[in-house]
Amino acid sequence: MSQDAREPHSSNFAITLPLYESTVTENAHDAAKPPTTNRVANNSLLKADNDLAAVQAWLAQYLPNSNTFNSYRKEAERLLLWMQVQGIALLADLKQEHFLRYRYFLSQPQPAEQWLMPRGRRLSRQHPDWRPFAGPLSESSIHQSLTILNSLMQWLVMAQYLQANPLALLRHHRRQQNPAHQTIKRYIPTHLWQQILKTIGKLPINTPRQKAQYHRARWIFSLFYATGLRVSEVCEHSMGDFYAQYDPHGNMHWWLSVRGKGNKERSIPITTELMRELGNYRRQMGLCPTPQTKENTPLVLALDTALQLANKNQHSAISSIGADTSISERQTIALKPLTRASIHYLVKDICQRTADRLRGLGSQHENDALLLEQASPHWLRHTAGTHMVENNVDILHVRDTMGHSSLQTTNRYLHTAERERHAHTEQKHHIGWPTE
Repeated sequence: MSQDAREPHSSNFAITLPLYESTVTENAHDAAKPPTTNRVANNSLLKADNDLAAVQAWLAQYLPNSNTFNSYRKEAERLLLWMQVQGIALLADLKQEHFLRYRYFLSQPQPAEQWLMPRGRRLSRQHPDWRPFAGPLSESSIHQSLTILNSLMQWLVMAQYLQANPLALLRHHRRQQNPAHQTIKRYIPTHLWQQILKTIGKLPINTPRQKAQYHRARWIFSLFYATGLRVSEVCEHSMGDFYAQYDPHGNMHWWLSVRGKGNKERSIPITTELMRELGNYRRQMGLCPTPQTKENTPLVLALDTALQLANKNQHSAISSIGADTSISERQTIALKPLTRASIHYLVKDICQRTADRLRGLGSQHENDALLLEQASPHWLRHTAGTHMVENNVDILHVRDTMGHSSLQTTNRYLHTAERERHAHTEQKHHIGWPTE
């Protein structure tokens, strides 16, 4: 791996502690401090001579997979921040008891104003209101966090940077459940999905920016719902990943080629309805309605990029970016994709608008409003899978579209058994109070 490949990530990690920059500087020079009992003095296999550099060396292994890299960086960052607040200078100073306290901290990060992001917001690390947590971690998230940190500590032991891994002594509590008996709870019911579409339909379109925002919101929700993509997959793929095939009768069918979780490839069928939405989104930016082979335009463009494209194409009378004209056009406009944080914010904003509108209709909509306020982009993936099953799409087709490795995972979208059990209990099991 070249130094150039590591530079952006290493520098990003160094500035992802904006709340504690002074202490980060102190930690970065911990090599000047006397070694502790858990630090290997001279036999380390790493060039790193401080904790931050050692963590960066561990993270560098995961650069090819941005999702894993970001997840692992987040957990390492949280631990380093917590250590600084606790006055723990070095990783070598950590004991088993420290990790016991840290596990409890993950379930209740306090004080909230120091550790928790403002509700419903996901900010960049450069923003003054950025915080390490969106909220307390669930039991499964705590387990995942400790598993990642155990991997870090064990790797540092293998690299002879640390003598031992105190986290290995910590008993990991995780309630064992049978995935086949679980159903997805975080999805949007059909009647609320229609309310979300209604909210998007009411967005203002009086200015070019408002019009671009409307088309972007409409496309994002259409794309998530029709394909069941993960947020990372939306961010990492381009329009060139759409491709067309012909059936024996000469009819064209569109597909989207996706490289997803675990580096697995799958093809997602793209409906005529979604192609129409894609065409509307592209026309608004002055692009030809259908994507071109090897086109590197992101699936969702950053808003300013979309406005630049629309403005340039309007003034130059170019109605499309095809195979012949794309090179000159893209030399002048950087095709920036919409970030995960921006997608998160957009989805939360539309759901919040819908919740506010429903509250305005009366108190009977309060539960629906509360549910929508919890929704996130990943809820849209669960919503897609659930609605496919509810609309009698073959369960095997749903599995392949969603990219599940096991049919058991897809079965979590089956809510029929629960509903039948509720209806049967309602019909057969009564308390028996006499009617007045």
